[in-house]
Amino acid sequence: MPRAKRTFSPQFREEAVKLVIETSRPIAAVARELGIGEGTLGNWVAAYRREHAGDEPPLNVSERERLRQLEREARELRMENEFLKKAAGVLRQGSSVSDTFEFIDAEYAASLSTNDHSGAPSIMQMCRWLDVSRSGYYEWRDRPASATARRRDELKQLIQHSFDASDGTYGHRRVHADLADWGVACGPELVRALMKELGLQPCQPRPWRHSLTVASDEPRTIGDLVRRDFTADVPGRKLVGDVTYIPTWQGWLFLATVIDCHTREVIGWAMDDNYRTPLVESAIQMAATNHRLADDVIFHSDRGSNYTSTDFGKTLKRLKIRQSVGRTGICYDNALAESFFATLKNERIHRTQYPTREHARNDIARYIELHYNSRRRHSELGYKTPRQVRDEFENRQLAA
Repeated sequence: MPRAKRTFSPQFREEAVKLVIETSRPIAAVARELGIGEGTLGNWVAAYRREHAGDEPPLNVSERERLRQLEREARELRMENEFLKKAAGVLRQGSSVSDTFEFIDAEYAASLSTNDHSGAPSIMQMCRWLDVSRSGYYEWRDRPASATARRRDELKQLIQHSFDASDGTYGHRRVHADLADWGVACGPELVRALMKELGLQPCQPRPWRHSLTVASDEPRTIGDLVRRDFTADVPGRKLVGDVTYIPTWQGWLFLATVIDCHTREVIGWAMDDNYRTPLVESAIQMAATNHRLADDVIFHSDRGSNYTSTDFGKTLKRLKIRQSVGRTGICYDNALAESFFATLKNERIHRTQYPTREHARNDIARYIELHYNSRRRHSELGYKTPRQVRDEFENRQLAA
């Protein structure tokens, strides 16, 4: 009597085919294990491959494990690259092993202060990437009475003082420059990590600025003598100016400035409730009265109607100042003046409400003279203040 033909469920066929394709095992071996005919299993596999001819072949076990390994390695490489960017300060020549351990400790402490630790490197990884001993790190960390902890607490107090004195505007590089001036030796990345622990975040600039430039109808007879070169070898040789507005509950207050390209100091400024030529004349007159200008001094501005007016031209001629203007609507042609207004608005105006123009006038005058010129550190000046740069120049002149 003939044996009854076996039937197989679709699920069984699917699993049998997967055993062949995903493990790359021979059809004959899988057929023997499952107790089915080699030809039957071969037909199932052939049919599956015809149906999925356009699909990518599924990964076998070893391929899946290799893929997971590559993904882990890629994640670690990304993490290592990000970490080494942060660690640039301690990788420079002259950094001690203790500085490196401090940085690792600060990074680890910062990672513990966040809710998600999955993207944070371990102590072992950080030590390996920075080529220092993990046992040496733990020995340094666990020293009795933790001189390191005391030093970190002292640094935090100084960092908080610098940040508060800047009215919450300083990032870690400017705070680090303060510490260096105070004779405190530490790396900028340690300052950054400690600021993160303290929750100190400097105010962030807004990306938009509305221009007040109204192009002059007069012929374009004034040239651009600066051509985006906002450097000068001595104070008083190259000046830039612009006008912006400040909102108050009474209405707009307009501010005109004159900035020295060598020191970045605001050497002339004027404020009024209107945007007329006398406003910009007052600012340049203040600069010429209060500061020694070079014989070949240049004043550069945008091509606004006030700056290209006949009256303003006469004022510059009387003060023996050569005039230079950029193109209409091209902010990069007057980037230094624009940059000051961006800083002023970020650090002061956008954080303050002014009931009256007089309130705004007094506050902005204090910001310019008591903070921006005398205290605020500039990256373009090597994190010195404008007044420091001017004083250093004058001292060199006296010593010559």
